[in-house]
Amino acid sequence: MSDLEGAGRREEAVASRTRTLVVCPYSTARASKDRGPARTPEARREEAEGLARAIDLDLVGSVLIGLAEIRPATYLGKGKVAELAERVQADTIALVVVDAALSPVQQRNLEKAFKAKVIDRTGLILEIFGRRARTAEGALQVELAHLTYQKSRLVRSWTHLERQRGGFGFLGGPGETQIETDRRLIEERMIRIERDLDKVKKTRALHRASRAEVPYPIVALVGYTNAGKSTLFNRLTRAEVVAADMLFATLDPTMRLVKLPHGGAAILSDTVGFISDLPTMLISAFRATLEEVRAADVIVHVRDIAHADSDAQAKDVEAILAEVGVAGAADKLIEVWNKLDKLDADHRAGLATGQGDGAPIAVSALTGEGIDALLQAIETRLARGRSLIDLDLEPADGQGLHWLYEHTEVMARRNDEDGGVRVTVRVPADAVERVKRRFGAAAR
Repeated sequence: MSDLEGAGRREEAVASRTRTLVVCPYSTARASKDRGPARTPEARREEAEGLARAIDLDLVGSVLIGLAEIRPATYLGKGKVAELAERVQADTIALVVVDAALSPVQQRNLEKAFKAKVIDRTGLILEIFGRRARTAEGALQVELAHLTYQKSRLVRSWTHLERQRGGFGFLGGPGETQIETDRRLIEERMIRIERDLDKVKKTRALHRASRAEVPYPIVALVGYTNAGKSTLFNRLTRAEVVAADMLFATLDPTMRLVKLPHGGAAILSDTVGFISDLPTMLISAFRATLEEVRAADVIVHVRDIAHADSDAQAKDVEAILAEVGVAGAADKLIEVWNKLDKLDADHRAGLATGQGDGAPIAVSALTGEGIDALLQAIETRLARGRSLIDLDLEPADGQGLHWLYEHTEVMARRNDEDGGVRVTVRVPADAVERVKRRFGAAAR
């Protein structure tokens, strides 16, 4: 067993012994019409429980608390704090997860009242990301986000910086003792990480430039966490990316080649799942990774159409895309309604999909239903702005035919009686002259 695997096992062991209560505050005030579809409190609680289970916490229970207003000192009202404190002591709760963004003062006051550790939604998501990161880049991005978060609050320990991956000391171990963090050390470490991430950004730019030499367009999968992106990725590419019924099962981006109906190919990118109230520092830290989405030729927005909050989840994804600079990208966006297999016949019949260009495409990544239609839609969207070129190749120009298959989409091919080959290819507008120079008079 490697050191990293050993560290992961130890973290799971600590988490499984950490009796946890999830507290889900929600506003009882009337929601603004401008905010779009609102989530139900029950759906928010289900998601918060899923986040807790994502790092194997021993979930003892969860509680919904309606709030007319937020208290500056404790977020929750005094009566609720006292009531929760009694439950924490009675059930020997070691960790209370508050599904909201707490200020440092609120977190500290709740810890005093509960006599237990308290983390908020941001802290829990950071903990999950710390556990999930598998690449050096992912670990750097998560650590930078975590340091940004910790700058303003008491921290458990500095020891997490000595680890290459894993959680960040919320759940015990060496991080249990409360100590003051040296702000200068944090800032110096952040500067070093940002410098390393700048190198990653430059490397990614070089990779994109090299991919431009081989005209494989980029198709990026985006969507709410647990919408089924990785299962769809595996279905389209026949890869074996981890696809679990778990929030944030995929963190580090993965790329594979996918074959299109007419013999062309594209690079498919599976990205980190989005979630409501995603911490700002995480969006900032993962900007380098999300640039792959911004640079994509087609963005496939995968939605869990069977989820009760599918519309609200879609709004969250759209908001994050806008924040990373993918605004007004309707011309390259394909919406996919996944998990058809979870819908009954009446719900399936009511889906208005496939009605012309730009309509959502209903699929089941699990069973394969609708996948052919999705591949066709991707190919059609990529064809926008591309040109068709007819070529008459000499019988001896096998090398030229091979070049066409490698660098263009071969839409049609016919062998003549004299051994010559007539080929129709599709290429991006900026590659037309390159093909014509390569084949000269053979290009029509």
